Amino acid sequence: MSYLALADGTVWHGESVGAEGHALGEAVFTTGMSGYQEAVTDPSFEDQLICFTAPMVGNYGVAEERSESARTHARAVLMREARGPEWTDWLRERDIVALTGIDTRSLVLHLRDAGSAPAIAVASDLGVEQAVKLAGQQPSMLGRALVEDVSTDDPYVFAAEGRVRIGVVDYGVKNSVLRRLAKAGAAVTVQPHNTEADELAGYDGVLLSPGPGDPEPLAAETETVRQLLSRTHVMGICLGHQLIARATGHDTYKLPFGHRGANHPVHERLTGRVLVTSQNHGFAVAASDAAEVSHVSLYDGTVEGLDLPDLRARSLQFHPEAGPGPHDAWPLLEAWVNEVANA
Repeated sequence: MSYLALADGTVWHGESVGAEGHALGEAVFTTGMSGYQEAVTDPSFEDQLICFTAPMVGNYGVAEERSESARTHARAVLMREARGPEWTDWLRERDIVALTGIDTRSLVLHLRDAGSAPAIAVASDLGVEQAVKLAGQQPSMLGRALVEDVSTDDPYVFAAEGRVRIGVVDYGVKNSVLRRLAKAGAAVTVQPHNTEADELAGYDGVLLSPGPGDPEPLAAETETVRQLLSRTHVMGICLGHQLIARATGHDTYKLPFGHRGANHPVHERLTGRVLVTSQNHGFAVAASDAAEVSHVSLYDGTVEGLDLPDLRARSLQFHPEAGPGPHDAWPLLEAWVNEVANA
C-alpha cells in the first residue's frame, strides 16, 4: 500500500518506487522542470516531502556531481511519473520513500488552497487512520530552527587559493555556492552556523548561506549578523538574506505554500529589469518601501533583496548560484566577489 496522507485526512494513492517504510515531513511543491537530484540533496528541503509539478521526473538519470550536499535532505519524493532505473535506484539506495502515480495536479491545488501541510508518505502496510494521526502529531515548520541539523560541525577549507578570503557561514550551504565562489576567484573556508562575529570579521568577505527552517528562532545567529555588519563585506542568500533583514529591523513570516521553483519573477529596482529566478523558501521578508530594498517579488511583493552600503552588506532571497538554472541572476555572485576584491 503506497499513498500520501496529509494531517487534514486527505489521501493520494500511488505506487512505491523508492525505499519501503514511511516518511514524515512538511508536504511542499516545486515547479522546476529539471534539477530533481539537486532538490533532494538541497539542505533547504530538510524535513520536507517534495512534490514535483513536472509531469515526468528522472528522465535524464543521475550524476554524483549534481548533488548539492553529501546526503539527501528531503524525506520523500512525490511524482506523477517516475522514470528509471537510475533515478529510482538512486532514491532506493539512499533510503528515500518515493511515490509515482500521484495526482500531483490535485495535490498542488490542495496545497495552494490550504497551505503546505504536515504529511506522511507511506510505502508499507501502515493503515491510513494511523498515518493521518502520525502526520497530525508533527510540529509545524513555524518556529522550527533547523540549521544545527544541517550545518558543518567543524570549519573546512573548500578552496585554499584566491584573490580574496571568503568565509561562508553554513546554515545549509549548497555545493554550487561554494563552486561559484571559487570559480570567481575566492579562497573559501566554510564555518559552522554558530561561529562568532569576531572570527568572521577577519575575512575579506562573509557569505551567509541558504538553509532550512524559520529564521525567527535563530536569535543567536541574528545577533552574530548584527555584530558583524559594517566590519567586513557581507552577502546573504535565502536564509542568510532573512537573517540580514531581521538584523536590520525587517520582519519575516511564514508563506502559505512557499516559493519553490525555477521560474519566479523578481523586479530589480535599480535597473528596472525582471529576473527569472530559482527559489526555495517557506519564509519571507515582509513587503517594505524602505530605501534599502533592491529586489521585489512580482508574485506577492515580498522583499527579495537588500542593499545596505553603509553596513557593507547586501542580500538576495533568490539563488544566484542556481543549478541547473535559470541564469539571469548568475552575475550577481561574481559581482559581489569583484566588489570585495576591489575594496
